[in-house]
Amino acid sequence: MVLNYITWNVNPVAFSLGPLTVRWYGICWAVGFLLGYLLMSKVYKKEKMPAGEIDSLLIYMLVFTVIGARLGHCLFYEPKAYLSDPISILKIWEGGLASHGGAIGILLGLWIYVRRFNKKALKKTSRDKNEKTHITYLWILDRIVIPVCLVGALIRLGNVFNSEIYGKPTTLPWGFVFVQGEQKFFGDNGELLPCHPTGLYEAFFCLVAMALLLWMFFKRNIGDKRPGMMFGTFLVIIFGSRIAIEFLKNVQVEFEKNMTLDMGQWLSVPFVIVGIVMIVWSLRAKRE
Repeated sequence: MVLNYITWNVNPVAFSLGPLTVRWYGICWAVGFLLGYLLMSKVYKKEKMPAGEIDSLLIYMLVFTVIGARLGHCLFYEPKAYLSDPISILKIWEGGLASHGGAIGILLGLWIYVRRFNKKALKKTSRDKNEKTHITYLWILDRIVIPVCLVGALIRLGNVFNSEIYGKPTTLPWGFVFVQGEQKFFGDNGELLPCHPTGLYEAFFCLVAMALLLWMFFKRNIGDKRPGMMFGTFLVIIFGSRIAIEFLKNVQVEFEKNMTLDMGQWLSVPFVIVGIVMIVWSLRAKRE
């Protein structure tokens, strides 16, 4: 017997310890950063980066990802509400993070990280002669996208646990009936209709991108042979798929109802364009 849909009625709260409530979404974030840290450690080891640098990178990524994602949600999706009450921007526990804002935050954080690393390396008096003493912004972008894919997949899984940011009704056998979802669609007999689990779709493309980037880095050494290729590939796959999947999603905020492309799609377009430019540039650039 083939299932016509999947009933999703998972409690978004994993467990509580007194006043502390731990949600599956938060666990997905934490596990994502932990696994991303371990994966990037492999990359840093291969590249002979100085000991301890991976810990510094983790701090930059955590801080700038959260700040960027929070500000992105507040400014891109609900600017009037948050600008009229700026203190509410700090209430991150109430929810509201945007992946595009997180991406911008990461780009800024990595730029600062690269500057700090190069300055510190110049001042270092004793070092292993095989250790890197200088990296470029593009160097770190080509490599950080590998764990970012993994973190992105787990965050989207967290959205599924929260029964949020899902799609329109579907008759496909993997449609999810989000019993605890805020947006509900009912059939002629009053039954809840299954919807596209778009969080899983995005998580799938994140994992596909990660597998491709791992192959490019560890098997083909594309990071050194074609600087910019991995970063461009990441942008095209992640944000290109985001544009496509958004057509299946419900609108997140009221003003999107009258838009040809929703906010997520418009914000994704520049990233895809930059990705295409980076791929073309990396293929055409002369190598020594």
